[in-house]
Amino acid sequence: MADDPHARRFIPLGIAVLTVSDTRTPEDDRSGDTLVGRLTEAGHRLAGRGIVPDDVAAIRARVEGWLGDPAVDVVLTTGGTGFTGRDVTPEALEPLFEKRMDGFSAVFHRISYDKIGTSTLQSRATAGVAKATYVFVLPGSPGACRDAWDGILAQQLDYRHRPCNFVEIMPRLDEHLRRG
Repeated sequence: MADDPHARRFIPLGIAVLTVSDTRTPEDDRSGDTLVGRLTEAGHRLAGRGIVPDDVAAIRARVEGWLGDPAVDVVLTTGGTGFTGRDVTPEALEPLFEKRMDGFSAVFHRISYDKIGTSTLQSRATAGVAKATYVFVLPGSPGACRDAWDGILAQQLDYRHRPCNFVEIMPRLDEHLRRG
């Protein structure tokens, strides 16, 4: 049966994880660890991992490197989405988006509101498509990373999810780049 989710096979994606922080190290990067744990438990491949400071050029350079890598289908960033002077991840990455994914932010805030109430307003979580790669910009707390993965990304990055998912449209993400 075509609509049976078990009739489709799982398609593992290459997912890169970037932590944006002036203070985190590989030893204490709980948010990055949360994302890596979730994506590998789901059956995806860790295509890259890094930590960069809250600096527009550093963030953009690392993500642009992954956008040019055919092994990377998805980039997840964690950190730098707040309102302090050092929080610049959306400023670094939104200019790279060819298409914004406004619905991601709306659904993320809905899920977050159920857990932390109006404090969800303090996040500028965003997402988009750049060079046929999905980019998700998440807050820097492990809880927010769990909420984004468990509430949105686990389903949308699973080809078996119905009625639709991000994986099934991946071959068409760069149609606008291939047009004359």
